[in-house]
Amino acid sequence: MKTRLPIAWLQLKHEKTRLLVAIFGISFAVVLMFMQLGFRSALFESAVGMHSSLQGEIVLISPRSVALIAMKPFTERRLYQAAAVDGVESVSPIYVEPAIWKNPTNPSKTRNIRVYGIKPSDRVFNLPGISENIEFLKQPDVVLFDRGSRKEFGPVVKLFQQNKSVTTEVEVRNITVVGLFQLGVTFGSDGTLVTSDLNFLRIFAERRHSGLIDIGLIKLKPGVEVAPVLATLRAVLPKDVQVLSKQEYKDFEVNYWNGSTPIGFTFTLGVVMGFLVGTIIVYQILYTDVADHLSEYATLKAIGYRDSYFLSLVFQSALILASLGFLPGFAIAWSAYGLTRSSTLLPLFMQVDRSLFVLILTMIMCFISGAIAIRKLQQADPADVL
Repeated sequence: MKTRLPIAWLQLKHEKTRLLVAIFGISFAVVLMFMQLGFRSALFESAVGMHSSLQGEIVLISPRSVALIAMKPFTERRLYQAAAVDGVESVSPIYVEPAIWKNPTNPSKTRNIRVYGIKPSDRVFNLPGISENIEFLKQPDVVLFDRGSRKEFGPVVKLFQQNKSVTTEVEVRNITVVGLFQLGVTFGSDGTLVTSDLNFLRIFAERRHSGLIDIGLIKLKPGVEVAPVLATLRAVLPKDVQVLSKQEYKDFEVNYWNGSTPIGFTFTLGVVMGFLVGTIIVYQILYTDVADHLSEYATLKAIGYRDSYFLSLVFQSALILASLGFLPGFAIAWSAYGLTRSSTLLPLFMQVDRSLFVLILTMIMCFISGAIAIRKLQQADPADVL
């Protein structure tokens, strides 16, 4: 039984320094692609964290709103007009505003925080800690604090868990934290408060008599299809309100971050740059390897070996390099995800589909490099080389 000699592997390991440089370069490209894709995913996932938690199928917003960080109010009357449409079970107003939060242990330090106002009697958010503490919001001047907020807001979670009173100022109004919930930070907000609609209007007194809301949540009766109700609402409601399904509302937010800000483009460009850097590095390694063994390749070419054989040989080298470079890159990216997650509180996790995507990109990267490198051999005349 004949065993084929692993020429590709023998050539690569013959130059150990060159092999290590190639592995390091590919690993760097892999880590760069993983991090950029991870940040992009964390951007979108965190941006729609609130949207995903909404306990309703249809959302009303102002057509002037561009994203959660730039909501424009609309008249609450539109929400109650929607309540009269067949198939609608209930409607809930949601108020949203940024506010200035004072650190409870160091009042000289302030930070922007996002505040949601909801009716305590309505099921609006499906978030850990909301339903357990919703009754407390019926008290005046109280809020629920997001335990996923950044530490710059002060040791709120620690103090609350020690059963100590947490009282501070939000927009120069004294408030007390009466419970914790879990949402997490986003690229547009470092922290979140949830309070009742009445407390919200106490904090933002200028909105008390405006009759304006920021988001209208519509819950349908069990078994009712979303599409017909959406069509009806879009037909009967004036154009000063935009009617979206829950998924459309999530897409609305993602499209803003992906297309209307440089952030989404930057992360995508980072992936492309990582791919190009890896391609160049692998090309240089394979090209040098072909050039160093050109006389041996020419001898094989002279005795009848075809270009397809040399192409398969270079592709084998590319496959080996891709595999050896991907594994340490994957391990480094995994560790970097954990470190970044603990530092930024962003939802940065390694996912199977992303891992497979980066692996495929790494394979393609190496194969493209091999295909370019082999051109030197294909153009070589054995009579000139021997």
